[in-house]
Amino acid sequence: MTVTDSPSIADRPRYDCRDAYVETLAELAHADHRIVGVVNDSVGSSKLNSFRKAFPDRLINVGIAEQDMVGVASGLANGGRIPFVSAASCFLTGRALEQIKADVAYSHTNVKLCGMSPGVAYGELGPTHHSIEDIAWLRAISGMTIIVPADPVETAAALRWAAASDGPVFIRVSRMSVPRIYADDYTFEPGRAITVRAGDDVTLISNGTVLWRALAAAEQLATEGISARVLSMPTVKPLDTGAVVAAARETAGIVTAEEGVSGGGLGGAVAEAVVQHHPARVSILGIPEFAPTGSAAYLLDRYGLSADGIASAARALVSRGK
Repeated sequence: MTVTDSPSIADRPRYDCRDAYVETLAELAHADHRIVGVVNDSVGSSKLNSFRKAFPDRLINVGIAEQDMVGVASGLANGGRIPFVSAASCFLTGRALEQIKADVAYSHTNVKLCGMSPGVAYGELGPTHHSIEDIAWLRAISGMTIIVPADPVETAAALRWAAASDGPVFIRVSRMSVPRIYADDYTFEPGRAITVRAGDDVTLISNGTVLWRALAAAEQLATEGISARVLSMPTVKPLDTGAVVAAARETAGIVTAEEGVSGGGLGGAVAEAVVQHHPARVSILGIPEFAPTGSAAYLLDRYGLSADGIASAARALVSRGK
C-alpha cells in the first residue's frame, strides 16, 4: 500500500521533514563513502549536527558563501564524490543561481541541491527569506530534476533515489510540520504522479506542504457530494503529463495548489501541459506577489492555500462545468 489510510488527514501527527533528511543522509553516508555534505554555515538550521559528529571529515562548511558552496560541490562531484548541498532555499537558489545553471546543470555534474525551509517557512523574517520563486527559477534550467516531497516518507525516498541517480537534482526539504501521507512501502519514481484520493468531479494537484491541505479540502468537498481527485505531483520536472491530461479529460477542471509563486511553478507546468494536450479549466493557487511578513500559517491562509481556500476554488470549477 502506498498511501496511509487514516480516516482524516488533519488528525494525523505532524513531522519535520528535516529529521527524515538528516537520518536518511546519514544512512546513505554509512553505506557509501562518496556521500558528503556541503553547507553555508547552516549546520543547525539543516539539523546536520548529528551528521557532523558521525562524519566530521565529510561535512564541508564554506561559510556564508552560497556561490562558493555550489562551486565546491561541483568540484567534489567532478572528483568522484556525491555532494548533498544543504542551505536555506531562498539563498541557495537566489544567490547561487548562476553556479547552479553553469556549474551543475550545464556541466551535468552529480550534485544534489537540498533547499531547506522553502516557501514561507521563515514567515516572520519576511520577503527576503521567503523562498517562493525557487521552483519557477529552476524549472527554466535544462537538465534539472525538481522534487517537492510532501511528507517524511517521501523526503527519505527522494533522497535515496537522488543518491543512486546520476545528474543534477533539486529537492525541497520542508521545516513546516506535515502529517504523514505515505506508507512505508512508498517508492519514489521521478515523473510519476500519485493518486492519493480518487475522484471524478474535479482534480486537485499539489505537492509539498500543501498536499495534505488539498486532501483536507477533498474530505470537505466529499461531505457536499463533490468527488475530488487528489494528485500528488512530487516531481515538478519532469512532470507526469499523462496524469495531468487524464485529469483534464475526466474531470470538470484542475486546481493546482503550491507553496510558491503562482506563475512558473507547479501551476505553470500543469497549465502548459493542459494547453498543449487537452485544453481544460485550470485554477492556479499560489503566491502572486512579494508575500508580507507573518507566520507561515497566516500566509498560506492569506493566499487561499488552506483546505477552505482549495475547496472554494474547486467548487467554482465544478459550478462552471455544470
